[in-house]
Amino acid sequence: MGTQPSKIALLLGACLAGSFPALAESSGTPGPVDETITVIGRTENTPINIAANVNVIDAAAIELSGATNLTELLRGQSGIQVSDSNSGAVFAMRGFGASQAVNNTLILIDGRRLNNIDTAAPSISAIGLNQVERIEILSGSAGVLYGDQAVGGVINIITKAPKDNGGSLQLSGGSFDTFEAKAEGSVAINDNWRLYGAANHLKSDNYRDHNASETSSVLGRLQYDDEVQQFFAEVSHYDNHRELAAALNDDQLKENPRQMGDLKRGDLFIDAYLHEMTTAARTGYQHQLNEAWALGADLNYSDTLTTGLSTWNTSRRDTRSLLEFKPKAVANIKTDNGELKLVTGLDLSRGEATFSNRSNVQKLASAYLQATVPLTESFSYVVGGRYAEVTDELVDASAYPNGIDLDQDAHAFELGLNYRPSQQHRFYLRADDNFRFAKVDEQAYTPASIQGLKPQTGRSYEAGWDLLLERNSLRLSAYRLDLEDEIVFDPSAETPVGGSFPGANVNADASRRYGVSADWDWQATQDLLLGLEYNYIDAEFTEGLNEGKALSWVAKNTGRGYVSYDVYEHLQLFAEAVYTGERYIEGDNANLGDKLDAYTLANIAINYSRDAWLASLRVDNLLDKEYVSSGYFSIYGNGYYPGSGRALRLTASYRF
Repeated sequence: MGTQPSKIALLLGACLAGSFPALAESSGTPGPVDETITVIGRTENTPINIAANVNVIDAAAIELSGATNLTELLRGQSGIQVSDSNSGAVFAMRGFGASQAVNNTLILIDGRRLNNIDTAAPSISAIGLNQVERIEILSGSAGVLYGDQAVGGVINIITKAPKDNGGSLQLSGGSFDTFEAKAEGSVAINDNWRLYGAANHLKSDNYRDHNASETSSVLGRLQYDDEVQQFFAEVSHYDNHRELAAALNDDQLKENPRQMGDLKRGDLFIDAYLHEMTTAARTGYQHQLNEAWALGADLNYSDTLTTGLSTWNTSRRDTRSLLEFKPKAVANIKTDNGELKLVTGLDLSRGEATFSNRSNVQKLASAYLQATVPLTESFSYVVGGRYAEVTDELVDASAYPNGIDLDQDAHAFELGLNYRPSQQHRFYLRADDNFRFAKVDEQAYTPASIQGLKPQTGRSYEAGWDLLLERNSLRLSAYRLDLEDEIVFDPSAETPVGGSFPGANVNADASRRYGVSADWDWQATQDLLLGLEYNYIDAEFTEGLNEGKALSWVAKNTGRGYVSYDVYEHLQLFAEAVYTGERYIEGDNANLGDKLDAYTLANIAINYSRDAWLASLRVDNLLDKEYVSSGYFSIYGNGYYPGSGRALRLTASYRF
């Protein structure tokens, strides 16, 4: 926001949209233009008019980065800290460790939850970047609009919905015997009906030994759109098979971070692997009743089968399913001071999971209302609330052989102020409650003395200022996040009856997180764009044995810098550096061990475009920096999962 795209950015954006506008020289530079975003599919607004810290990564920015997957694209954006145990990435926002991030960062695709009802990480690799129109990142709590798990932030991935005939083909290959093919296309049946389809296939040996993966996904969508109503129906399938490498100890990490680790039990080699298959279907309808009011509803269903063999030589066959129904009403009522925006609805879901000797059903029902009220043309406030109830029906052969039902509830309130005295300045203040209910597998693995984990609750306070100039944009924000009864796995807790590994899930002592973020973009010339981002987080326990200790796996200092330069009309260069400061390894909440070293990852991309052809060379971790991407603390010896070394990827694509 606040900077003007270069010619090649405009061209790439046009390519992604399937059209090629004429690019003419301009004698002047236009002023800043507000972007329109879809806030989790619930209402449309502009980031500058929302009392929150919202960042949008659009199609042109995605293409210019040269990134080939969502993990590399999101690394370092909006303070996101990425963790990867070589089996899939998780994204932490606002000061959570790797094991907690999966439950406290809400990830959506077109407003549909990707977070699972158990603690398994969302299958982010199921989404090919060729399907993505833009990504909306809301930093901070958002319990009213989003409900359960919207604690540290929300990442909403918006997929393409083209209106014209066209498509693209893409091939890429690179380091570690990586090959990927992508295709997507749309057909306009008539003025109202359209078909869209996309398919991806990725095969790679990956950085570590015994860590090869093969991933495929396919998606089909039927859409209808006229001035009064919109309808869509979509089905998708995702298949991911990956060999699993074991965690490394200190000596192994220093000797060779690419080795598979200890996959032997005596003379037996453990051919550890994970195979996940997910089928999803969703449909939605919206009707514009009149100039002000619209009614709509989404119905979503997903079904997942996971099989595998762990690095500890235990087999698994898990299933989970989730059915969601989300009716809503949206109003945009014109007043003398601007539009009064209302959004209200219900979120109803039923999830079921079976794994090991457990079978659990979780039913969630919640209602919400949010109003954005203009007091003057430049000043507005937002107020809202949500109430949620959850029922867990747990059956565990050891802990709950006769089954047990747990009923819990939580609520959230929100109050925000947004002041925009001019097109260049925006100030906001907000206070927002958040909550998260325990996942089904968390409820089934607690100490014998605990029957039912309490809901995790918290409150976030935030203030921010945005400056939008013709060639510069600056965003500053400061926040505080307080949590009570945070749901964590404690390796020192009493092991559940019949538990297969030490420790248990518990409600932890209260914790507090302070933070400051700064984000600056500068269009130095028509051909040169620069940007810097810095994030500071002070996260510590405020009660209990670890009072005053730093939360593990949370780096106090992170940052990102980038430069994009148009060499000439068809050639563009992109470079970025992503910094992660020192931190305690995951689980070391008593701060007993040494901190992991800070590190900086340098990535570059060279993009070439001509007519309908695009080519890109991307190099991740250019300097081949060795670092720990995930790990765990143990008094018997820590376990480490190394991050990937230098990786090259050459990509060619054609739009038609």
